[in-house]
Amino acid sequence: MAITLLMELNRTLLAPMMVRPGKMWSNFWGALSDEGFYSRSEDYGEILDNSKRGIWNVPYVSTIYMIRSDVLKSGQVPSFEVQGIADLDVVWAKSLRDKGTFMYVSNVHHYGHLVNPDSYDTSLIRPEYYQLADNRLEWEYRYIHEDFETMKDPDTVIQQPCPDVYWFPLVTPAFCNDTIAIMEHFGQWSNGANNDKRLPGGYENVPTRDIHMKQVGLERQWMLFLKDYIRLIQEKVFTGYFHNPPVSLMNFVVRYRPDEQPALRPHHDASTYTINIALNNPHVDYEGGGCRFVRQNCSITNTRAGWTLMHPGRLTHFHEGLPVTSGTRYIMISFVDP
Repeated sequence: MAITLLMELNRTLLAPMMVRPGKMWSNFWGALSDEGFYSRSEDYGEILDNSKRGIWNVPYVSTIYMIRSDVLKSGQVPSFEVQGIADLDVVWAKSLRDKGTFMYVSNVHHYGHLVNPDSYDTSLIRPEYYQLADNRLEWEYRYIHEDFETMKDPDTVIQQPCPDVYWFPLVTPAFCNDTIAIMEHFGQWSNGANNDKRLPGGYENVPTRDIHMKQVGLERQWMLFLKDYIRLIQEKVFTGYFHNPPVSLMNFVVRYRPDEQPALRPHHDASTYTINIALNNPHVDYEGGGCRFVRQNCSITNTRAGWTLMHPGRLTHFHEGLPVTSGTRYIMISFVDP
């Protein structure tokens, strides 16, 4: 379809506009510096964000383009055989200009976008998981629950299975599976003791068997996740509380097993509010488990993978982790705004 649309425009050399979403990076230059390199044209940003649409005569294109066959036959397209030049694409574009071959870029239609490969680390077990900052569209498509957008709507009522405990869809099964895979591949689960060298004070009052996001290189990404997704629901349900960006010093995945740590004693969290994301499903991956809020005398046991609980941390919501009787239960925890 995209090729047909481009062919209909019938230009000598035509590139579909491709950008890295959210970045000022594209496959064309709007202008040139005196040295013949990149210079930003006055309307470059407006073309990139599609507030201006059209077919634009530009001095440089790269990455993806179509050349009309008669231009190829006429010899107006220069050879790539240039000796001793590092920026071959720049030299090639200059040669086209010198030969009088016009280059165009089109944003008449949306043809797609570019991904940013710079931070894509193939040595990681799940490299896609680490791409929230650099390739957000792909990351959201893969990892954000299809119903999350609806949760942000002011008219959508967020479920409360217990008083002031909010429950909503957040992430996909792929997110859950990849989180578990990353943690199990890392494998350095804490021993569940109070002494914990990972913490500034070296002591955890209510320890779990866990791995911190910091240990697997995900702390910065998780802060962005809290800011751009969790905060939006927090501001909706806990009216009048604003803290942007959120702060969280404790972000970790917990593993519950009958032969390891099946449950967690009643406690308050060191947070203004806590999120608790279920990473797998009861009656499928494990039996038992869940969370009981003592003061409210209310338990939540039939959680769903990809759904999160959000509740106050201190003072009002004293709670415990109910025993897992078989299988393995995984949850993702953040103590937000300690």
